[in-house]
Amino acid sequence: MKIPVEAVKELRRRTNVGIADCKEALLEMDGDMEKAIEFLKQRGVAIAEKKRDELVTEGVIEAYVHHTKHIGALVELNCETDFVARTSEFKELAHDLAMQIAAAAPRFLTSEEMPPDVETEAQVVCLLSQPFIKDPTKTVQDIIAETIAKVGENVKVRRFARFELGVDH
Repeated sequence: MKIPVEAVKELRRRTNVGIADCKEALLEMDGDMEKAIEFLKQRGVAIAEKKRDELVTEGVIEAYVHHTKHIGALVELNCETDFVARTSEFKELAHDLAMQIAAAAPRFLTSEEMPPDVETEAQVVCLLSQPFIKDPTKTVQDIIAETIAKVGENVKVRRFARFELGVDH
């Protein structure tokens, strides 16, 4: 089956996955765009799961300060090599996560860190469970898994902090 270049470009635009992977997904799914998107998503989750235990000792610390100068956030994002830490995909993820923290005010990284007496849902107070501010159809964990699939290395949020003028946490 011949896949039109326009279809590959459209899939790349919608998923930010490499051209070769987009073409392969469309071939696997007989040209069905929605099935190809789901195929790529599942592949990203599988890659992320395989990489989950890889040691992450490199990375960046990203800061974001809202234009009002009343809210700011810091996030430490780790990966396996300094090469990946310098890629645009990794830097963009770090910046997006810092914005997420400033905007959504998570208190915990994962639901496992939540004390039993917290009565709020994990998707409200846990960073990795929150809907992603740039695409609420995905969680922050989904976005990290997509980045893992793109860069081919494990990526983890080690820690974060949020500051709000006049508010103690």
